[in-house]
Amino acid sequence: MHIEKNILDKVNEWLTPTFDAATQDEIIEMMTTSPKNLEESFYKNLEFGTGGMRGIMGVGTNRINKYTLGKNTQGLSDYLKKSFPSEELKVVIAYDCRHNSDSLAKVVADVFSANGIYVYLFSEMRPTPELSFALKHLNCHAGIVLTASHNPPEYNGYKVYWQDGGQLVPPQDEEIIQVIEDLKYSEIKFEANESLIEYIDVAIDKAFINSTIENASFNTSAEAQQNLKIVYTSLHGTSIKLVPAVLSKAGYTDVNIVPEQAEPNGDFPTVKSPNPEEPEALSMAVALADKIKADIVFGTDPDSDRLGVAVRNNEGKLQLLNGNQTMVVMTHFLLEQWKKAGKINGKQFVGSTIVSTPMMLELASAYNVECKVGLTGFKWIAKFIKDFPELQFIGGGEESFGFMVGDAVRDKDAVGAILLMCEIAAQAKEKGSSVYKELEQMYVDFGFYKEHLISITKKGIEGANEIKQMMVDMREKPVSEINSQRVVMVEDYQNSTARNLLSDEFETLIIPKSDVLIYYLEDGSKICARPSGTEPKIKFYFSVNTAIESLDEIKTADAFLDTKIKNIISQMQLN
Repeated sequence: MHIEKNILDKVNEWLTPTFDAATQDEIIEMMTTSPKNLEESFYKNLEFGTGGMRGIMGVGTNRINKYTLGKNTQGLSDYLKKSFPSEELKVVIAYDCRHNSDSLAKVVADVFSANGIYVYLFSEMRPTPELSFALKHLNCHAGIVLTASHNPPEYNGYKVYWQDGGQLVPPQDEEIIQVIEDLKYSEIKFEANESLIEYIDVAIDKAFINSTIENASFNTSAEAQQNLKIVYTSLHGTSIKLVPAVLSKAGYTDVNIVPEQAEPNGDFPTVKSPNPEEPEALSMAVALADKIKADIVFGTDPDSDRLGVAVRNNEGKLQLLNGNQTMVVMTHFLLEQWKKAGKINGKQFVGSTIVSTPMMLELASAYNVECKVGLTGFKWIAKFIKDFPELQFIGGGEESFGFMVGDAVRDKDAVGAILLMCEIAAQAKEKGSSVYKELEQMYVDFGFYKEHLISITKKGIEGANEIKQMMVDMREKPVSEINSQRVVMVEDYQNSTARNLLSDEFETLIIPKSDVLIYYLEDGSKICARPSGTEPKIKFYFSVNTAIESLDEIKTADAFLDTKIKNIISQMQLN
């Protein structure tokens, strides 16, 4: 097999004494037994995407290992020193349940300390939202969490947070990436200064639990809390460290944990994917809930930022809500609570993303608050909080099962979102309603919006090229009609243009550049195409809507919207 010279140059560098013997031995083994794997491991450098850097663990520049993460950390150390030249630098590090997360976290701590930076390192795995909270709580300059979210077991990752508790955004991200790229592996300082590493755990847990209860509790009666029967699964992840404690302290006593999935395990042995977006991931929790007649089901991903929810529908059957549905239910409840408390004066906002349901805009308008819409990823919602200090942040979410209540955490937070959903469910049950009924009433009040997502996986070098070509084709040859509806607008976030296809007029988009295309149809339908920033996938998001005047129209309208989505998918040949 022929291997390109630029790849061989990288391989030869990794066979120098800068790299340990075990790494060199593994590369030599791949050269003789698996040249294709060698090529995949070195053909590019791992890149930062929407959720930080994620990749398969192993040797090479395109893999997660002590050298790629060490280089990231050395570059970040150099950047911190340049950014805060007269300050005593502090960082905080957390990690999840994945294989090697603890040892890789120690490598990262070692490099920071070797550069004279004080490190707070969690003594055990913790949820990602606690890292964001701890960063601000401890007045740190930056934070790192070792996680690959819901990716398969062979993955790990590296997410960087800044002073405000949010993930890196421009211009810091590009500046730091440039510093990292300019570094040589031989410049990484791996020799730890152990006196600069402090282990943290229980004290931060207590502060985080108290903050969560303060932000996500809304005067639910003790009786209502005790009457809510909950099933919860951590899907072998980190949320088991905090969710039971939060719910207990908040007053929820009937919490039933799925025992087979309670133990943290980086192999995620009981699920194909530890992603609560996948219905199958919650199948064991739903089965337990049916057995004990529970009201509501919760499941979190390995690092506890995403939340899956199942509720009883009008026939008494458990039904999984999608991320858009949970987001609008939580947002509506928060807005109503703020309104009742007399706290809305036009200087508040909620946050959403360009691929999430437009129903968020309708909710915000109805309650006289702004809805700020950013690119995919919670770092953009966190950036709104920083950029608009004159406005109060109520809450925000995105379609990929993430929500954030208030601004104590600056990332999606399944711990706080679970407590908020419990408050909603308990109050609804107390008044003879349910979460499902509340959602249906919202469709009457604000419009019936329905969303659908298709993910197409394309692995490896060839897959990456296929995804690029799909975006090129849609960008250069936009269709003029889909499902007998004219395309009236195409937003191209890579070129920062919005083109009205009817008038052929162009507007400039002020949102930062990103490889995203959105088609708007004349009936209000919305179709978005976006390559994933952290996985070998291209995603298509569909949103359709219709107006209804009563609950009696829901079934007919639901079938109508389902058909519309299926026709759009068929016409775009995405079946």
